Amino acid sequence: MKKTLGLFWGALGMLVLASTPAFAHLDPLEHGSFVAGFSHPLFGLDHILAMVGVGLWASLLGGRAIWAVPSAFVGTMVLGFAVSMTPIGLPFVEPVIAASVVALGLLALVAVQAPVAVAAVMVALFALFHGYAHGSELGEAGAVPFMAGFAAASAALHALGVVGGVLAGRFTGPVAARVAGGVLALGGLWIAVGS
Repeated sequence: MKKTLGLFWGALGMLVLASTPAFAHLDPLEHGSFVAGFSHPLFGLDHILAMVGVGLWASLLGGRAIWAVPSAFVGTMVLGFAVSMTPIGLPFVEPVIAASVVALGLLALVAVQAPVAVAAVMVALFALFHGYAHGSELGEAGAVPFMAGFAAASAALHALGVVGGVLAGRFTGPVAARVAGGVLALGGLWIAVGS
């Protein structure tokens, strides 16, 4: 089990190290719109940390939150993507995304125990901005396949956070997941300062 936990954190570390702005956008004409959408969250540090943070916090909440909180994020992110296709503008998109990483990390660090509905609404507020950002970077991609791609990748990153939190909990209780939340919060601060 320790080997599995080590593999999990190693995979997460490789994702973080591989994320650079230069790779954030695959050419949809060359790679396809779904692949371009799927790759988009995987090559942006802010997206990786936020998505893993949602899963990590959901694992600390436990029970129904394990699926409900990430589902609320993905569903609202799709709504934010749809909003970006309209003339409606959202202000402060990038600052809110950076703040979401800090907030989600802090929620895990402190292990805030919110009711599932409250937790779902909290992450949904951030998800609206994440989805809007994805839509504003659509480029030449087809909207529906691109959206399906980033939704699938986001759900996979949520699952990574949930599995990491659950596995860590088996060995250390909530300690390792809470420490990981602190690391995510620091990553969010680093992003905010660097922006």
